[in-house]
Formats: sequence, C-alpha cells, structure tokens
Amino acid sequence: MVSFIDDHREVYGVEPICRQLPIAPSVYYARKAREADPSKLPERAVRDAELREKIERVWKDNFGVYGARKVWRQLVREDVDIARCTVERLMRQMGLRGVVRGRKAKTTITVEQAERPLDLVQRKFTADRPNRLWVADLTYVATWRGFVYVAFITDVFSRKIVGWRVSNSLRSDLALDALEQALHARPDHEKLVHHSDRGTQYLSIRYTERLEDAGIDPSVGSVGDSYDNALAETINGLYKTEVIRRSGPWRNIEEVEFATLEWVDWFNNRRLLEPIGNLPPAEFETGYYETQESQTTGVGLM
Repeated sequence: MVSFIDDHREVYGVEPICRQLPIAPSVYYARKAREADPSKLPERAVRDAELREKIERVWKDNFGVYGARKVWRQLVREDVDIARCTVERLMRQMGLRGVVRGRKAKTTITVEQAERPLDLVQRKFTADRPNRLWVADLTYVATWRGFVYVAFITDVFSRKIVGWRVSNSLRSDLALDALEQALHARPDHEKLVHHSDRGTQYLSIRYTERLEDAGIDPSVGSVGDSYDNALAETINGLYKTEVIRRSGPWRNIEEVEFATLEWVDWFNNRRLLEPIGNLPPAEFETGYYETQESQTTGVGLM
C-alpha cells in the first residue's frame, strides 16, 4: 500500500488516498520517515537487516545450495546469535532456498558372470579412522558435446573426497585415474578396504591389480542394488544436485571439470555434513588427528 500511495500521491494527495485504503496517514508517514532515516526503524527491523546480509553471504558462499538448516548451522559456527526459525523466516522473505535432490539414474554396467571380490562391507558404511574404508562410484553429466563421466572415491570416516576424475569415456582408465589420485593423496593404506559396485570399471584386471599392488582389500556389493554402495551414491546425488542440475546446461567437459574441481574443494573444506557433526570433512579429520596426537603425548608423559 505504501508503494501505491507513492505512485499516486502527487495526483490525489496522501490523506484522500488513505481514506480509501485501510491505512492511516500517520502509518504512511512513519514508514517514509523510517526509510529516510534507518535509525528510526524498530530494533527487530534493524537486527533483521543485519542478519539478512549474513544469511545472503553464507548462502552465496556455499554455491546457493544451503537451506535454512545448513545456513543456520554455519552462522552458529561463526558465533552469530540467531535462532533457526529466524533464518527460516528471513530466507522466505528473501526468496532464498536450498537445492532439493532428485532421483539418480543408474550408470553401472554390471558383469554378473565375472568373478568378483567378496562384500566386506555388508552395507555398514562406518569407519573408526581415516583410510579404513573407501567407497567408489561413477556418475554422468550430459553436455552439448555428449556425455561426460565423473568418478569419485570417498573416505567413509570423514566423507572426504580423496580422488576424482572427469572423462569423455566410460572406461576403466577413468576409475583407475581417480584411484591413483587417491593413492597419491593418502599414502597410508594399511588395513584399507576399497568398496564399489559390480561395474566393469572396478572389476577390470588393471584396477584389481592396482588395489593388490597397493595392499588394499577389494570389496564389491553382493546384492547388486543401490544400497550396496549407498554412501557413494549419496556423494553422487549431492554432486548432481549441488553442481550439475543447479548450473547447467553444460557445454563441454572443460566446464564440468572446472566446476567439479571447485565443488570438491568446497565440499572437502567448507561444506557442513550432518553425519560428522555438521563439520567440513577436512576439519573433522584434523580434529581426529589432533585427538590422537594428544592421547599419544599424554601416554608418553605418564
């Protein structure tokens, strides 16, 4: 109503318009006075304005994928005194929303007759330290030049992505290249299990030989559905929701590769993950190693 009065006040005057509308002239003038002098705004309005800036910053800094719960979690981490319901209210007013995950298409090429390793995981995706259990999977991205395929290897303990690769071809080298990156980044392979689905890329001779050379125990889902590799499927789903569906259409592999690089860096170092206490994966691992070091130092002093 205030904007309507602004548009017509020169022709009809404020008071005549207010007589036809359910608004008192004093209310209109008070609103205009606050617009001219923000110091006259109510305390809650001033506070909301400050919080809107913080909320928008967190939302933009995190690829625009966070909903109210994650935005609230991040603000709390920054020692901002704010209630979750306030974040929800202000995000609604600002038109900000988190992304919503969709369904994932199946890309695994299964080899039913091929000999494969045992299922050492049995759908129990837990680990008591880094480099105890890795999960691997592939997904795809449609571009103007055809499909692009992406391979991820994730450490189950922290959900940190330790290896990834992008390729124009769904071949064994794609998965193997991601594995090589993970092996280089994480040289501690003692008692490490590598779990995957029944895809040909992970059952290839070159891939299984590389796992054996590194002293890693291979594990492959026994039933053959998405639950056999649920954590890896979750990472793929987040990637498709937070990067691919949000920012497409994609023109070529170079665009996908650069966007994936940015997302993996954000995911590992800044994204809050609820299963690990609403911490980023890298911070969660750092906390683990600091605890281990303090315990070792404490034992040495006794």
